[in-house]
Amino acid sequence: MEKLDKLKIPILEVREVGFVKEVKRGIAKVSGLPSCVYGQLLQFSKGTKGLVMGFNSTDVLVIILGEDSNLSVGDQVVSLAELISIPVGDGFLGRIVDSLGQPIDGKGEITASDTIPIFQEAPGVIEREPVERPLTTGIKIIDLAIPIGKGQRELIIGDRQTGKSSIGLDTIINQKDEKITCIYCWIGGPQAALKKIVHNLEQKDAFRNTIIVSASADASAAEQYLAPYAAAALGEYFMYNGKDALVVFDDLTKHAWIYRQMSLLMERSPGREAYPGDIFYLHSRLLERAAQLRKDKGGGSMSFLPIVETLQGDITGYIQTNIISITDGQIYINSSLFREGFKPAIDMGLSVSRIGSRVQYPAIKEVGKGLRLEYSQYREMLRLTKMRTRLSDEAMAKMRRGETLQELLMQPNNDPLSVEKEIVLFYAFQRKILEVVSPPALKRFINEFFDYLSEANPALLGKLREKKELTSEIKSGLDKECGDFFKRIKQEEDHKV
Repeated sequence: MEKLDKLKIPILEVREVGFVKEVKRGIAKVSGLPSCVYGQLLQFSKGTKGLVMGFNSTDVLVIILGEDSNLSVGDQVVSLAELISIPVGDGFLGRIVDSLGQPIDGKGEITASDTIPIFQEAPGVIEREPVERPLTTGIKIIDLAIPIGKGQRELIIGDRQTGKSSIGLDTIINQKDEKITCIYCWIGGPQAALKKIVHNLEQKDAFRNTIIVSASADASAAEQYLAPYAAAALGEYFMYNGKDALVVFDDLTKHAWIYRQMSLLMERSPGREAYPGDIFYLHSRLLERAAQLRKDKGGGSMSFLPIVETLQGDITGYIQTNIISITDGQIYINSSLFREGFKPAIDMGLSVSRIGSRVQYPAIKEVGKGLRLEYSQYREMLRLTKMRTRLSDEAMAKMRRGETLQELLMQPNNDPLSVEKEIVLFYAFQRKILEVVSPPALKRFINEFFDYLSEANPALLGKLREKKELTSEIKSGLDKECGDFFKRIKQEEDHKV
């Protein structure tokens, strides 16, 4: 018995071994792996890993994670007993990583708290609760007319170079003092543009609570395909730990293009616009992972802002309509408004939030009431005036009010507003104070009134910040301060004369 105990019995590990039959453009055909499953990891003999993406009658179709230049026909392939996963943790904040969670910013290794499967199942209906908490973007037109809640999926859609990414970035910048972790997923774009984005976030002190998942245009097809799922997995770590996360996907059009390219190389049957038959599933399984969890599940949330590009304003394209049908509303960027100088160029007629006003603070709901209708009427009257139609005095008064509203809604990039500032500005508009003042006085009000109020009556601002509700006391205080501000402007103008 003692002799038997001393014998070292080797531990045998049984693995399937296959062989590479063909390698082309990041795709490998492998034979001899009858038991592997979709999403399983494989390892090639020279250390490169691959991911099972499909099957035909004789072979396994694998996307190669990394360079394929060192692979050749006949190489051995071993199936690993694991699904593809990504390291996660608080250490990823303020870092740039690739689709597998490896740092690519030159700042050293990241200590992970856990690993999560990249293709994780979305939370079930029982685990969720209704979306009722506001996610403020700091963009006036969105917070007042197209409100977003924590756990919502709101699509940003429009032509290229019209400010889609800026909306996502402004939303991230607006969360720098909130307890919301932001993840920016960069898919198929140039490295130079990503560097500008990182620089903007650093300048606004918003990079410290942001993770960037980068799969730029020079990355492999597999990395670009995996990037949004990796970003969602990072967000899920925070959501399941009872925190709030926001993920911006920039953009899913390029993600669909790379999946089409991979599918054609895997010789799948092409369908409409050469996309494969499962293109809807590609994005639905990603976007369904956004959720507001129940209190007994931690109460965390993950919100998505996917970005999709249109061609000449056509929102009826295949990918565009697919993603519109999956999300809870869309913010449509109109290129005509952009050329007119109205920025952010959000078209209120085609933009909608299916969550509605239930995620707005009481004061925001009050001051935002009727803005969409007023602005639509103004745009219609503007069209009539271009046709030289005569307008009544009443219509001219509406035109003046519409011009004031347009001036209020315009906003530069990288300058999100606090909720209190939005309430103060639009309360004055609802009181019909602003359309009777001169254009220079209106601009001064927009730029200077909030700072004036902070100095003149900080207690009033404190109450508004705390309650986010327009009580009769706050209303009377705002009326007084608005009157005093315009009196001061008039005195300054008279003094100059």
